[in-house]
Amino acid sequence: MNRNINELEKISRDLRFDVIDMVYEAKDGHPGPALSIADIITALLFSEMNVDPTNPEKPDRDRLILSKGHSCPILYAAHARLGYYSRELLPSLRAFGSILQGHPSISTPGIDMTTGSLGNGVAVGTGIEIARQRSEGNWYTYVITGDGELNEGVIWEGVLAAVQNSCENLIVFVDLNNFQSGASTDEVSGINPIADKWRAFRWHVQEIDGHDFKQIFEAIDAAKKEKGRPSVIIAKTTKGKGVSYMENNNAWHKGVPSKEQWEIAQKELVGDNNDEI
Repeated sequence: MNRNINELEKISRDLRFDVIDMVYEAKDGHPGPALSIADIITALLFSEMNVDPTNPEKPDRDRLILSKGHSCPILYAAHARLGYYSRELLPSLRAFGSILQGHPSISTPGIDMTTGSLGNGVAVGTGIEIARQRSEGNWYTYVITGDGELNEGVIWEGVLAAVQNSCENLIVFVDLNNFQSGASTDEVSGINPIADKWRAFRWHVQEIDGHDFKQIFEAIDAAKKEKGRPSVIIAKTTKGKGVSYMENNNAWHKGVPSKEQWEIAQKELVGDNNDEI
């Protein structure tokens, strides 16, 4: 388990630039919501999770559901660097016939659930956790949702079912970047306070800085110690994190950088260091 923070921060910066690069090359994609979860994805896939890129379907692997599926460029970037497939495929994002579609598909190596229609991740994660209990498996199921996604009613049906079925190996991250596609979450639906809502549903609740690896790992450790109920980690993040002109700018929920903007992102994220990890 690699918990070297300096190494993970570098990986996260590299993954962020991979997102910018693939969206630029593909001329399509959602960079803002992908960048906000880069550190969570890095912590899970490059340190925490029991996965094997050479055997993506091994039965005892940990599962990861990207419920906010439009953020998939960051997941594809991570999987490519881990060796699930070649990084040369990244520019084929959203292209006809590509395995890297605009939302994750279970036909792609490393993807545990097809997502796209928002709101289904918690319920499906609950089903996977119930299957683990009945098979006496020992894996963990991680779900990443968006704060705007919490507007979906099916989320809360899944939240209820997870508690009712004592889904102690289910760990949900809420990407609390305060925006959704149309505007801020406060403007659209007033979903806050989020933590109080999850507590009311009897989940184990933690609130962290979603860009602080130490806090991410401490929260995961605490969640794994919790018995008899599922855990939610509400991660306060910045939409577009790492690229100056994208940070907290909801215009980059979906959009393609110009050549000049690509160059700015490259300088800010990787500078002159283009070494492979």
